[in-house]
Amino acid sequence: MSRIGKLPISVPSGVDVSIKDNVVTVKGPKGTLSQYVDPRIVVEAKDGEIHVTRQQETREERALHGLYRSLVNNMVVGVSEGYKKTLELIGVGYRAANNGQILELSLGFTHPIYLQLPTEVKVETKMERNKAPIIELESADKQLLGQVCAKIRSFRKPEPYKGKGIRFEGEYIRRKSGKTAGK
Repeated sequence: MSRIGKLPISVPSGVDVSIKDNVVTVKGPKGTLSQYVDPRIVVEAKDGEIHVTRQQETREERALHGLYRSLVNNMVVGVSEGYKKTLELIGVGYRAANNGQILELSLGFTHPIYLQLPTEVKVETKMERNKAPIIELESADKQLLGQVCAKIRSFRKPEPYKGKGIRFEGEYIRRKSGKTAGK
């Protein structure tokens, strides 16, 4: 039995779960999310809990069992509490500003980068004196939030020599010594 898949998902108050035609829909104060579930996996909601079970013991079904349990759990947590990620811009002259859902980044290129964010993601930028600019992203959809963070980070990944780039808050970048260190 899957260690993750066999755990029941507790549904907090204010969250509504409906299952119809292999589609699990979760509604809560932060929004509505839905996920298609493979027909080989059975999802049941009863007594304030969601149970995920599989029909056979094949290798693929065991893998899907834990996967769909995690996806449904992430949806329940997302619509009740939400997810939040913070990015830091480390580098001289790096700036971030937002105008609604448009994020403007100045990352040392000859031109600023404009990124249109999905409506499900809330963005807030902070620029304080003598501190690195911060981008705070918040969403109910964990997968979409991670995808947006990866896209923003891909514009200027942290490099190991000076440590400049876009990194997650609290992320450790392993530094390398330059050419002169070997002599």
